[in-house]
Amino acid sequence: MKPRIAIPVPHSQKPEYNERSLPQYEKAVRACGGEPVRVPLDATPEQIAKLIGECQGVLLPGSPADLDPQKFGEAKHPKTNPADPARDNVDELLLQDAYNMHKPVFGICYGLQSINVWRSGTLVQHIEGTDVNHEAGREVAVAHPVKVEPASRLARIIAAGESPASTVNVNSSHHQSAAVVGDGLRIVARSPQDGIIEAIEGTSPEHFVIAVQWHPERSFESDPASRKLFEEFVAAAKNYKPRVVEESVGR
Repeated sequence: MKPRIAIPVPHSQKPEYNERSLPQYEKAVRACGGEPVRVPLDATPEQIAKLIGECQGVLLPGSPADLDPQKFGEAKHPKTNPADPARDNVDELLLQDAYNMHKPVFGICYGLQSINVWRSGTLVQHIEGTDVNHEAGREVAVAHPVKVEPASRLARIIAAGESPASTVNVNSSHHQSAAVVGDGLRIVARSPQDGIIEAIEGTSPEHFVIAVQWHPERSFESDPASRKLFEEFVAAAKNYKPRVVEESVGR
């Protein structure tokens, strides 16, 4: 049976962005043997609970929104985009279930930031003082290199069976990034020129949690490392077994 992957609709107020971006994530999931499940942002908590209960993995996509900086105790930067509370609410419900049940989680761009803040991390609200073009956009296939931590799950995945990769070239469409990394997460990739955090992953080896700041769904068909990320995520969802909570028995 194909693993079902919950994917929230990227933005509650930008249907044109959703129509352009969401099919790319769904296509990559299908190509790797998964079944994408759209999670509408206007669904009730009960409807979301039913959807996620039938899914074996969570993919948090990009978004033109920015997270509300009040969530990590900061005043809003002048260049911080408006928040999307509906998207945030859905992400939080999906993450709560995924962490409770140890379901695989894959975050992309805004998805990385969402995971990090939900885990009590903080964000750089606007990247400044660098020559690296982090806001290159979807028309630029390769924006800059990313240096990957060799002793990481991410390095093993993108190596595709070879020696762990140390550097990969990525696209880039973001003006924010992780700052202080959240609980149970660690930094596994940075931009070597300016030190901007480009990927994080969970510290528990038993729980697949990976998030990247670039967009592998855009380069899925042409870049082996991008494809491998989706392949390993879907494989983790396929191998997912519901977490069993053992109850103590009184004597």
